[in-house]
Amino acid sequence: MAGLRVGLRVGIDIGGTFTDLCVLGESGVVAVGKVLTTHREPALAVAEGLAGVFARAGLDFGDVEQLVHGTTLVTNALIERKGARTALLATAGFRDVLEMRREHRYELYDLRLELPEPLVPRYLRFDVPERILADGTVHTGLDEQYVARLGRELDARGIDAVAVCFLHSFTNPSHERRAAEVLARVAPRLRVALSSEVVPEIREFERTSTTVANVYVQDLAERYLADLARRLHELGVRPAPHIMLSHGGIATVETAGRYPIRILESGPAGGALAASAFGVGAGERDLLAFDMGGTTAKLCLVADGAPLVTHEFEVGREYRLLPGSGLPVKVPVTDMIEIGVGGGSIARVNALGLLTVGPDSAGSEPGPVCYGRGGTEPTVTDADLLLGYLDPAYFLGGGMALDVEAAREAVRTKIAEPLGVSVEEAAWGIHTSVNEDMANAARVHAVERGKDPAKLPMYTFGGAGPVHGAGVARALGAPTVVAPPAAGVLSALGFLTAPLAFDFVRSARAAVLDLSWEDVDARFAEMEAEGAALLRESGVDGADVTHARVAEMRYAGQGYEIRVPVRASADSWPDALIADFTDVYRSLYRRSGPPVAVELLNWRVVSSAPVPEVSLRLKDSASGDAFGGSRPVYFAGGFVDTAVVDRYRLRPGAQVAGPAIVQERESTVVVPPGARCVVRGDASLEVSW
Repeated sequence: MAGLRVGLRVGIDIGGTFTDLCVLGESGVVAVGKVLTTHREPALAVAEGLAGVFARAGLDFGDVEQLVHGTTLVTNALIERKGARTALLATAGFRDVLEMRREHRYELYDLRLELPEPLVPRYLRFDVPERILADGTVHTGLDEQYVARLGRELDARGIDAVAVCFLHSFTNPSHERRAAEVLARVAPRLRVALSSEVVPEIREFERTSTTVANVYVQDLAERYLADLARRLHELGVRPAPHIMLSHGGIATVETAGRYPIRILESGPAGGALAASAFGVGAGERDLLAFDMGGTTAKLCLVADGAPLVTHEFEVGREYRLLPGSGLPVKVPVTDMIEIGVGGGSIARVNALGLLTVGPDSAGSEPGPVCYGRGGTEPTVTDADLLLGYLDPAYFLGGGMALDVEAAREAVRTKIAEPLGVSVEEAAWGIHTSVNEDMANAARVHAVERGKDPAKLPMYTFGGAGPVHGAGVARALGAPTVVAPPAAGVLSALGFLTAPLAFDFVRSARAAVLDLSWEDVDARFAEMEAEGAALLRESGVDGADVTHARVAEMRYAGQGYEIRVPVRASADSWPDALIADFTDVYRSLYRRSGPPVAVELLNWRVVSSAPVPEVSLRLKDSASGDAFGGSRPVYFAGGFVDTAVVDRYRLRPGAQVAGPAIVQERESTVVVPPGARCVVRGDASLEVSW
């Protein structure tokens, strides 16, 4: 194949346990791979994994025309506090906004309430003499001499990064920009981030927290991305990598390095994009996308063919399911719920004698007990192995043997004996407990967004997703569960369906009826020009750029707003926008709001290049009989002789009656008794009952 231009596209997703790789050719998926993540040197697993995948498939790195990468690096750095020594410059009197937060107790009656420590300690937070009012007028000029003295001192004390967050800078950024100029003059070594550039939005705490987080991880992200680019170049990959953004678009390495906070949830976004692409192809535009990897499980709602997006996210929650217990970041991210259960989640018997699973994970180092890498605590993967869902000789296609007896001993001593049950009953308890936890969280997530999960198909992926998909779907009451092709590495595949895109926002509060169409159009057009310029720098023809306008609106007097697509024009302004706001409000809350004015608070534009035209089909299946014997598999009530099926030999239209285990290299689809599995035209497996 060397020398033949086949236009290969490569997706790479670094997760907490595994690094997933997927290669697309002209006819669809031509190669996939999954290797253990190397946490101390993440780019090492990428390089070694890619080398192995290309060697096995006989591919040439010179044929790669695009490479898209997603990573958990930024999230992990924030959780583990491994960023730069950072200082905060705030308007005089507001340096403690990071500590005061929202003055909200996320658990009202918990006397030992814990909140994450601010990324910047108090002795590195400084009150800068300056003040801009809410309307953008200057009340107190910036004390430039103070900023200069402070910059020299910070530089001398070894501080590496500075976040500048002045009051109302989203309306008038002049003081922040001037402070940056002064710091660049007196201390050019300092890395400086301005809130008016990172997140020019109203709400002081969230804006400050986001800006601090961005500059805190910026040096780490830039060094990692440079290392990744170097290793890829050494392999022979010519094009510079693109980086997956949290909201479903992709960006250049330079943009991602400047705004690393925007790649916070890049991995999960890829899976949601791929699930929506397969759903649209099957005529299912509304669905649940369920991703279960080695560390966590995530569920996203896809509506009208696209994953929902939110602009509020929390990192490192003290309590995973309680909003307010983490570090808030105000950037566009795919709207999903994350549950602390994955294949590596640790099971234990708590002080009350009850079985609990997660949220802590064995990860890839040391990993589940059955990996044989030093793990001693029983995990979900150990339980799934003992139940017969996993083949110890075919894990990662036989590339990694699993130790059944070590897993059995860990479950016996840590779970079965303390509970007084058999090893198999203990493993079944771990498996079903995980399913119920995920179903309960998914039900709440869907209902809060006005959807009934019992009416939606569930697309499942990730290494452990297809193993648990049927159990979660049944607990939810979902009609079907679908495992797309290459389900074990679907996030990496989803990266290749994403366009170059970027999100812009401005805050300017006004009553809709007080705005003229000319004012509205001009404000959106300003952001659209920025987006077009940014995409042109990435090589996108300006004629191919599209823009989506969104208004964040509320009834006057309300504290928070909802997002409304702006489809209005000069002829229909403002009635069309108010009508759309009313429709969105009613869909969320099942009623109309009070008879008061409607306000527009935030103005958003998403500028995008064309969506790539790619085929997501698997390459032609191998010939021969797909049924490869049987083995005992545990379902409710005991072990059942269960057919074992090779997914790569299944043709579209084929049917498999449960109970059955459908194996592929990176994952396993469990078809429970009484269920039926059908191979769709796109090679997805649809399990129904």
